[in-house]
Amino acid sequence: MFNFSRENTNTIARWWRKIDKQLLFSFVFLFFLGLFFSFSSTSSVIGEKLNKETYFFFIKHLIFVILSLSLLLIISIQSRNFIENNLLFIFIISIIFLLLVPIIGIEVKGSKRWIDLPFLPRFQPIEMVKPLVILIFAKIIVKKDNYNIYFRFLISFMVLLPIIFLLINQPDIGQALLIASSWFIMIFVSGISLLVLFLIVTTGLGTLFLLIYSFPNKFGYIISRLTTFFDPTKGDNFQADKALDAIKLGGLTGRGMGEGILKDRVPEAHTDYIVAVISEEFGIIAIFLIILLFLYVAKKVLDKILIEEDEFIKLVLVGLISILFIQTFVHIGVNIRLFPTTGMTLPFLSYGGSSLIGSALTAGIILSYTKKILKKFN
Repeated sequence: MFNFSRENTNTIARWWRKIDKQLLFSFVFLFFLGLFFSFSSTSSVIGEKLNKETYFFFIKHLIFVILSLSLLLIISIQSRNFIENNLLFIFIISIIFLLLVPIIGIEVKGSKRWIDLPFLPRFQPIEMVKPLVILIFAKIIVKKDNYNIYFRFLISFMVLLPIIFLLINQPDIGQALLIASSWFIMIFVSGISLLVLFLIVTTGLGTLFLLIYSFPNKFGYIISRLTTFFDPTKGDNFQADKALDAIKLGGLTGRGMGEGILKDRVPEAHTDYIVAVISEEFGIIAIFLIILLFLYVAKKVLDKILIEEDEFIKLVLVGLISILFIQTFVHIGVNIRLFPTTGMTLPFLSYGGSSLIGSALTAGIILSYTKKILKKFN
């Protein structure tokens, strides 16, 4: 039998009083939405294509959702001091995993982004790095040890640079741009000069284009995707075309659960094109409601930022909500042909253990840093 001590009971009671319940239920609902759509988008495909049990992907997704929700609750229950005291150690571990990718990583379709862990096969370390590096950036930027603000920006940039280099080497330009954009937003809200900001953007984009054109063997796929995006007649646009067709076929209310055909035609539709799959079967209304839910989460976090006095907490929340919002916007944009293909998943909803774990880590930290302060327990 389980023996819950009075201390554990009090901890859970305090957590329940302090937690932002609207945010908590929003995150949990997003996870369960992803589970539902996984059931719809994978059950008919797996048996035919991979000769496995019909619910193979769904069961795996269910396991990862349970693990992710457990992680979310464990992190959200922790105090700010606990998270910050253990931050550097956990961040170093995540960077070690990222460093192992080019050495022992698994190559899929020309990209080496995953490693096999005993407890988490085909794990993508960057999903663990993303929320943690936001905390590191915030810690550096708000440090008050007589350092000039621009020196602190420089130090945070020196932390960003090797991560970007490792991602570009995989190559994973999408995640590199995502982290760089979040860092950029964090230094912007910290009060950086617009001239310096312009120089950073110009230098960053110039360096990226120089890399692409200097190493065509490694980054030629980016040029190909951009060329195809701007002129569909000059390349293979099969996946993007099918995704857009699926959205059109779904119309306003969709073709019905399990009636979509995109998942049968496009590989990994349940990860990179989950929005198109949902739209085809449940209609644009479903996508609109999902967007509203993400916007609600963003609003709740922004409300906390506006009333928060602690600069560190403000920056952490700005960085984390930036990652979630940009990734969501880019994923939807790719599905409707607003952006070139990036291979970026939709937080909480796309199939994939790494993506779900990363979403849970991000959501858990957000919940921990948006908790109410109860004077009685402090």
